[in-house]
Amino acid sequence: MSNQPLPASKPTAAFVGASWAALLLGIGTFSVGLWNATMTQSEKGFYAAVIILGLFAAVSLQKSVRDRAEGLPVTALYLGLSWSVTALAVLMLVVGLWNSGLALSEKGFYGLAFGMTLFAAVAVQKNVRDTLQHRTPARYVPVSQAPEGHWQNDTSA
Repeated sequence: MSNQPLPASKPTAAFVGASWAALLLGIGTFSVGLWNATMTQSEKGFYAAVIILGLFAAVSLQKSVRDRAEGLPVTALYLGLSWSVTALAVLMLVVGLWNSGLALSEKGFYGLAFGMTLFAAVAVQKNVRDTLQHRTPARYVPVSQAPEGHWQNDTSA
């Protein structure tokens, strides 16, 4: 039995649309919530920075995990940083909401919008990668079979 991952299937238009809708809805609701919130500008800036950090970290983590699963080189340092920064973004949001004077319903709103947005960003990134891979299938040489120092695609097919 082979250790090779199964080729990614092309995502359906419905899943791609739902993923983008969830991402835009999450970012939009979080942003509108911040815009209408009665908190200081520095608090609003903190929550905006946390969601941007979380989005970047979640996409980076998804890409790192998938690259490694497909046999592409990912350093343990980068993978560890991706996990750490994703956890840090979640922790920063939790601590910020815990210490805020917001009503419980507002805290829940920000927490759910944050979680939905991170999940949707991962789904969108996965869909983009699957779609591109389906359009132009590239053969990757697994790290274990690649010559030392060579990380590029195998174009000899």
